[in-house]
Amino acid sequence: MAPNYKLIYFDAPGRAETIRYIFAVAGVEYEDYRFPKEKWPELKKEMPFGKVPVLEIDGRQVAQSNAIARYLAKQFGLAGKSDWEALQSDVLVDTLEDLKMSMMGPMREQDPIRKEEQKVKVMKEVVPYYLSKFEKIVSENGGFSVGSELTWSDLAFAVSLDYFEQVYGGDALRPYPALKGLKDKVHALPAIADWIAKRPPAPAKP
Repeated sequence: MAPNYKLIYFDAPGRAETIRYIFAVAGVEYEDYRFPKEKWPELKKEMPFGKVPVLEIDGRQVAQSNAIARYLAKQFGLAGKSDWEALQSDVLVDTLEDLKMSMMGPMREQDPIRKEEQKVKVMKEVVPYYLSKFEKIVSENGGFSVGSELTWSDLAFAVSLDYFEQVYGGDALRPYPALKGLKDKVHALPAIADWIAKRPPAPAKP
């Protein structure tokens, strides 16, 4: 009997979206439980480590977005065709996480001058450093991040690159055609295109 899945997250794409992409590609039903930010202080007390996303599997809660995604990828045949490919997917997703954390740095800076300096450095040095390396890997790998077929790391890249374009403009990936091609290829998958068409719109920022 198939497990019952319930994904708990804010009413936004965020860290839950790669998990949603995995469910979509796998064609597996789940409860996409979204809650408004006002409800978080109370709901936080019920989460294993006080953070989301959390996935309930037959009522048992597990935390950490990448751990959840990696587990589901293994269950649904999206973790690569070998242990080596699975390892490479982990490496790329974790490195993508390093880039995200670097990009978050300026947002936490309170001093406006240092904030702007950090922002410029991230965009001129850090982002090109990582994206150029990812670009080389995808280009040399025939359009996939790992192996010769879709893996969960492709889905993670598609989610992050889509957000990157939303924040920095539609031309942000022009220097990285292989990465843009990967994102477009994932979004052209019927299951993903269907999910994007029907998913709730992200709440407008105040």
